[in-house]
Amino acid sequence: MSASQPTQQDAKEKFVAVNGYWTDAWDKVLGSAPDFFADCVDLMAAPGKIGRLDAKVTALIHIAVNVACTHLNEAETRLHIRRALALGVRAEEIGEAIQLVSVLGIHSCNIGVPMMVEEARAAGVVGELGNGEFDAPRQALKEAFIRQRGYWSPLWDDVLRLSPEFFESYTRFSTAPLRSDALSPKLRELIYIAIDIATQHLFEPGTRVHLINALKHGASVLEILQVIETVSLIGLQSVSTGYAILAEELAARD
Repeated sequence: MSASQPTQQDAKEKFVAVNGYWTDAWDKVLGSAPDFFADCVDLMAAPGKIGRLDAKVTALIHIAVNVACTHLNEAETRLHIRRALALGVRAEEIGEAIQLVSVLGIHSCNIGVPMMVEEARAAGVVGELGNGEFDAPRQALKEAFIRQRGYWSPLWDDVLRLSPEFFESYTRFSTAPLRSDALSPKLRELIYIAIDIATQHLFEPGTRVHLINALKHGASVLEILQVIETVSLIGLQSVSTGYAILAEELAARD
């Protein structure tokens, strides 16, 4: 091997320099497909070249997309929590990020309830749907949501109209992380963008709402772009997971 040709150790060191960690799963990729491994590391490094997010923020973004209910990758969540703590991210900050991510399940209501109402009207089943106006208590709940969350979406209209008790409980639940004040409003919105735009979710209405909010809180286009690019790297988990399983199955055949 010539002096100018990188070794596997060089490739491993570049991975660690880019990511701040190493896992046995990537050993299997490096050993089996070193050229593809190099391409993966180059892709991992690319979002950081934008240079608008520090390592602590990036670690929180990785935690968010991995602990989200749409993914729930325990190993990756643990890895990035460990990485965040090593970088000096406080437990309170990580905890608030986890709390923020827990709102993701509400998208079942954001999509399902308006769809149910639309189809019920089409079928003539309208007795329980009510009229289009909010009464005074519902209007007060809407105003409280806007005051605390900073936005309103028509996707909430039918939820509030049909189930004000649930809506009130959700408002209290979803604003609880905001009261801890561990993260800045801008960073909260970047985390919301990350979990909504993640490949396994791609919730367009929420992504747009939180893009608007992030810009209002001072996020730059390049900061948001770096979040989106960082989240897109979740596809590389197919590589590390797949090659690790392949190596185990090949070893079992020997």
